[in-house]
Amino acid sequence: MPYDDSPPPTRRARPLSVAAALAAVCLTAAGCGGGQEPGEAGAASPRPGGDAATSTAPVPTGKQPEPTASAPPSAKPLPKGPLTGRTVVIDPGHNPGNRDHTREINRQVDIGTGRKECDTTGTATNDGYAEARFTLDVSHRLRALLEAEGARVRLTHDADRPFGPCIDERARIGNEAKADAVVSVHADGSAVGNRGFHVILPAGVKGGGANTSKIVKSSADLGARIAGHFVRTTGSAPSNYIGGNTGLNTRDDLGGLNLSTVPKVFVECGNMRDPKDAALLTSASWRQKAAQGLADGITSYLKG
Repeated sequence: MPYDDSPPPTRRARPLSVAAALAAVCLTAAGCGGGQEPGEAGAASPRPGGDAATSTAPVPTGKQPEPTASAPPSAKPLPKGPLTGRTVVIDPGHNPGNRDHTREINRQVDIGTGRKECDTTGTATNDGYAEARFTLDVSHRLRALLEAEGARVRLTHDADRPFGPCIDERARIGNEAKADAVVSVHADGSAVGNRGFHVILPAGVKGGGANTSKIVKSSADLGARIAGHFVRTTGSAPSNYIGGNTGLNTRDDLGGLNLSTVPKVFVECGNMRDPKDAALLTSASWRQKAAQGLADGITSYLKG
C-alpha cells in the first residue's frame, strides 16, 4: 500500500488535571476494573533483560513500514509558549545499531539495586519494523510538538552513535540536564492478543546509587497525565495484560528509573507482536497521534 509519512499540523496541548487524566483512562472500551492481567496488578513486566527489554532474537524480515519521520533540532530560536523555560528529555528506547553490537550492549552496568545489561536490541513487528526505529520516529515527532510549545528538548540519542547509550547513561543525561520531565519511548514485545499501552512508573527504591524517594510522586503525576491524554488522542485502550487495565504499572527493576533524580516514566505505546497493535505502530498518522498524546500529557504535567 502507499505510505504517507506527512504528519498532520501540530496543535497546542490542552491541560488536564490528574483526576481527569485517570478518569480518561477509564473511558475506553476496556474500561477500568475487569480483565485482570496474569499475576498481581502492578507487577513487573514478564520480560527479561535490560530496561523495558524485549526479545533480542533476530528481527524478522518482511514488508517495509512507512518511512521514518525526521525532525532535526531547530536552528531558529524557540517560540515563546506555555513551556518556555522548561526542559524535557526524550529517551528513544534502544538504538538501531544495538543489534550489531551485542557484546557491548550485553555488558553489565550498575542500576543501583543490582546489575543489568547495558541495553537490549528491542523487539520488532512480525514484518520487521524494529522498535528502535519506532521510538526514534515518535521521539522526533514529540520533540517538534514540545519545541512548538517553547520547551527546550534533548534526546538521549538520535541514532548518532553506534549503540546505546547504556541505561545508566540514559538516566544520567536527564539528571545532568535537570530536566523537568523525562519520557522514555518504547513499544512492547508480548504475546498475540496482548494489546494496548501502559506507562511504567518508578517504585520507591533505595540502594546503591538509587534513591527514587524524591521523584515517585511527581513521576506518578506525570504518568497519569500521559495515560489520560494518550487514551483520548490515540483511541488506544490501556494494556489488557499489564497494570490491571489502568494503563499504569510500577516497577523497581529498571535502571533508567531507579537512577533518575528527576521525574521520569517509560511509555510502552503498544505491543509490536500483536497484528492489530502492529498495524497502528507502523502507521505514520497513528504515530503522530501517539506523539501528540505524549506531548499533551507532558504539557499538562508541566503546567499543572
